[in-house]
Formats: sequence, structure tokens, C-alpha cells
Amino acid sequence: MKKLEIQLPELQLRSGEMLNFVHEEDPRVRRRPFSWRMFVLILLVLCILSAANVAIMEVFLKMEVFTILASMGVGTYWVGMAFIAALVIHQVSCAKFDKPMRRLSRAMRAVAQGDFTVSVQPVHKRNKFDYMDLMFEDFNRMVQELGSIETMKDDFIANVSHEIKTPLSVIRSYASALQKEGLSDQQRREYAQTIAAASESLSTLISNILKLNKLENQEIVPNAVPYDLTRQLSDCALYHEDEWEKKQIDFDAQLEERVMIVADESMLEIAFNNLISNAIKFTEPGGRVVLRQEKDGGEVVVTVSDTGCGMDEETIKHIFDKFYQGDTSHSGEGNGLGLALARRVIEISGGRIDVHSVPGEGSEFAVRLRRLPE
Repeated sequence: MKKLEIQLPELQLRSGEMLNFVHEEDPRVRRRPFSWRMFVLILLVLCILSAANVAIMEVFLKMEVFTILASMGVGTYWVGMAFIAALVIHQVSCAKFDKPMRRLSRAMRAVAQGDFTVSVQPVHKRNKFDYMDLMFEDFNRMVQELGSIETMKDDFIANVSHEIKTPLSVIRSYASALQKEGLSDQQRREYAQTIAAASESLSTLISNILKLNKLENQEIVPNAVPYDLTRQLSDCALYHEDEWEKKQIDFDAQLEERVMIVADESMLEIAFNNLISNAIKFTEPGGRVVLRQEKDGGEVVVTVSDTGCGMDEETIKHIFDKFYQGDTSHSGEGNGLGLALARRVIEISGGRIDVHSVPGEGSEFAVRLRRLPE
């Protein structure tokens, strides 16, 4: 468990600065803690009670009753008034604090039991919010976030189970087929190659899940060092040479001579390899893929464009989600984690990734990174 260290600013002896530190308010609060209306009401009540007290004293004095009895009468009066005041304060506190806090307590118990549909209605209207209303509103927002996280977790588990089940089924089926007698050497080699490919797919899936989990939990600390981005892009392009030649794709690399950046080279290699691999995968044979690198002020822009199937707006909204695959015709060639992993790597490296696509015309992914001055 990580140790949380909180450093409080030094408290100054000057009253103004201390007051600002102690009474820093949430701008959403609309109800002031001091109310002139309440002040006038309390003053009016005290005046009425004092007037009644004076009237009682006058009655006892006119009756020329013994002083001790007069004092007992006045005391009885104030005891009665104190009892009534206690009842009124109790009712007000129940209405303003006890009942709302009970509603909050019931809602918290429901959340603890896994119900993320509960919400607590604020006591006042928005233009009269106090800190209790803000607490309820923040609680409702927290429950919504927890519900979203729970849904994402369930979807993640379901997707992982599905993705793992597919290669395992292939391995089990072909392993059973290998046990049959009378298979030719060619068939055995084909079955073994299929098992090896499914095993590689499974290994890649698990590796990507672990990498993505470590990146999101910040368990991987980037080892940022200066290096030549142009060299890295050239190596990534050559790594996929067999793929584009096999599909007879026109691969055009438009790279500048030398661009230096400060980042974790091994992590960014994951992102660029993924973008290039996707461009080749979604481009039909005889199509074109362009890898371009150009300077833009203090940044360098790396774009990977293709002439593939493209994406509609709905697909673009979810393209970086885990396990999302917009084009199901290529679903067997990946596991939907590549772009999620690429975006996380780029964000950790201090950059950003954008996508532009037109259905039927292709897609373009643009990565912007800070570069070192020449």
C-alpha cells in the first residue's frame, strides 16, 4: 500500500492569512453560515420571553407574595421555556440534520451491498445549497462513478473471458485432432502451426492485459532518455516489411533526417508498432499506407494513414476502449487492446493521439510529442 503524505502549508501568525486558510469555501455554496433573519428572530423571541418574565415578576410583587415563592415562580417559568426551546431545537435538528443523515446512511449501506443506483436528494434548492447539500451531491456523483467502474470491470472480465476462450478452444480442438491416427505429416504440421498461432495469440493477449494494467495503475515508471525518433520509426517500419509486402501494399515512409525526443523508447515502440500494424491490417491488398513525421513548433507529429475501410463517428468514439473492435471482419486478427495500450503509452510519454477517419476512404492517426530543440 502506498503511503500518502500530505504537506500542509505553514500557518502564518497574521490573522488575515490564517483566516483565508481556515475558511476557504466551496464556490458552489450559496447559503451563508450567518443569517440576519435568524438573528432578528432570536432577538424577537428573547424580547418576548423577557417581557413575559417581567410580567410574572409584577404579578408576584402586586400580590406581595414571599420573595422565595416569587423566585420559584420565575424559575419555573424559565425551566418551562428551556424545555420548550429544547423540543423546538430537537425538531429543527431532526429536520435539518438527523433525517438527511439517516437517508445518507441508508444510501451508503445500499452502496456497500453493491447497489449503485441509489441517490440522495439534496435538502435545499440549488440556489440555496449549503455544505450538506454539496456532500449529498458529491456522494451521488461518487456512486455514479463507482457504478461506471463496476460496469467497466464486469465488461472487462466478460471480454477477457471471451478472448481467452477463443484461442483455448482452437488449441483444444487441434490438439484432439492431432491424437487421431492416420494423419499425414502435412496435416500434423498444419495442426501444429495452428496450435502455435493460437498460443501466440493467447500469450500476446495476456501480455497486453498485464502491460495495460500496470500502465493504468502507474506500476511502470517510464525510463525517459533522449533518443532519435526517426531511427525508431524506421526500425518499426522495417519490422512490418514482410506484412506489407505480403499484401502488396504501397508503404510510403516520409521521415525527416533526425528528430530528438525525451521518452521511454521501449514504451513508445509498442505504440508505433501497433499503429503501423493496424494500418496494414485494415488496408486491402494493393492499398497504401503512409508513415509521416514532421516538426510543428516545439512538437513533432507522427501520422500513420491508410486507405482501408475507415470508421464512422460511433466507432471513433470507442476506438480506444478496451476490447472494442469496430470492424468485426478483422476481429480474429487482434484482441482490441492495441489502441487502448497505445494511447496510454502516449499519454504517459506526455503526448496525445488523435484520429480522423472517413468510412470507405481510410483512417489517419496523429501522435504529437514534445521534441528537443536542435
